[in-house]
Amino acid sequence: MSSAALLVMAAGMGSRFGGMKQLEPVGKYRQVLLHYSVYDALRAGFDRVVFIIKRNMEADFRELAGDRIARHADVSYVFQDIPEHRKKPYGTGEAILCAEQAISTPFAVINADDFYGAEAFSLLRKGISAPPCYCMVGYRLFNTLSDNGSVSRGICSVKDGCLTDVTEHTEITRDTALDPETVVSMNMWGLQPDIFPLLREKFGKFLTEADITRDEFQIPKVIDEIIKTGIRRVKVFKTSETWYGMTYREDKQKVCDAIAAMTQKGLYPECLWE
Repeated sequence: MSSAALLVMAAGMGSRFGGMKQLEPVGKYRQVLLHYSVYDALRAGFDRVVFIIKRNMEADFRELAGDRIARHADVSYVFQDIPEHRKKPYGTGEAILCAEQAISTPFAVINADDFYGAEAFSLLRKGISAPPCYCMVGYRLFNTLSDNGSVSRGICSVKDGCLTDVTEHTEITRDTALDPETVVSMNMWGLQPDIFPLLREKFGKFLTEADITRDEFQIPKVIDEIIKTGIRRVKVFKTSETWYGMTYREDKQKVCDAIAAMTQKGLYPECLWE
């Protein structure tokens, strides 16, 4: 199997959570969610890990997350900083673009503060291998909701196994009138290096046309433009995995309980990355 990298987006602000949730411990030995994602990715055949972080969080990130992984895997870092005229980074599209010089192979993109499940990484690894393509893992909407407030999700339309439309929906709750079986994106993408010149071109256009003080350059919108202009097809691999994440601080206990239960079943070592 050819080489493939895992790109972990960890520069988020965690505004609704109230802190850096990507570094919030959820395991018995202070493991964070990305520890479980990287473990699943390496088992699925990914052989490199690239972390996208803010420069001012590097020391904390290395101490609480990255150094433990680096003892067992090939790890590198790229930086996405906040421009002076903004309160937060430009978004996930720019985050991926920041990794252009660090990645020359097929790669997967995930959020640091989401738990995706082992099956999802296996699907994604196969999807970016032969023949080379773009792909995503699609989740059932009801498996991705919080009990503690609304969430934003990329609502996906799928035809013949390929993505035809992805539209961001905000303020989704368990009472929202959407089909619970709706396929949604959790920012788990399988991409090829040829995405980088496309991102450069579209980010340049964004900087000239958008309100650069507040608008966001997000990867789902870029993917949507790519498929609708016929540049690439994006295969959709559906998973029955349950997503876990900490949109709100009240979500943490459910995440910790789920991780503990999976560890007790033997899905993860108790001393993961020790």
